[in-house]
Amino acid sequence: MPDFSIEDDARNNGYQIIAGVDEAGRGPWCGPVVAGAAILDPATLPEDLLKGLDDSKKLKAEKREALLERLKEHAIIGVGEASVEEIDQFNILAATMMAMKRAVDNLKTPVDLALIDGNRTPDLDCPAQAIVKGDGKSLSIAAASIVAKVTRDKIMEELADAYPGYGWEKNAGYGTKAHQEALAAHGVTPHHRKSFAPIRRLIEGA
Repeated sequence: MPDFSIEDDARNNGYQIIAGVDEAGRGPWCGPVVAGAAILDPATLPEDLLKGLDDSKKLKAEKREALLERLKEHAIIGVGEASVEEIDQFNILAATMMAMKRAVDNLKTPVDLALIDGNRTPDLDCPAQAIVKGDGKSLSIAAASIVAKVTRDKIMEELADAYPGYGWEKNAGYGTKAHQEALAAHGVTPHHRKSFAPIRRLIEGA
């Protein structure tokens, strides 16, 4: 379970305002990539968040949504996204870094240190530390993962209303069997990532 060990070490090294940063949506075949950033105060974080926060992938949707509502009350959060057009123009890794930078920039408090889930850091206006599997180690990153995941799922549900049949409200744009069958039947939408191999093959074979 994540805790504040990494944040405590950082504070002992002089960093005061620490944000966790994580993304959702690197793997799907459509939709934006979304990043979340979260600043938590260990002194005031309620017990339910202290015990409930975890890697968003390990939590059910209802639990994630409830935690996000609590985070809005007890944390400083920021959201950033990079569009399908940016993913196709720059590649998914670069677009992910853009989304993360935007999430940090959208925090209403300047940050002394950003803890980034993964093995590389975006170009930020503050120091950053990459932490592999950070959403399972740092409470700040776990919070950011919930912000990113819930926000992106809502975006995909809205897109599903506009483009029914692809199952985005359930598969969040991942290449499930239902999504593949819908692509074969209805074709590629403006929200599909044309630089991704499965979509590119469909376009080239059309």
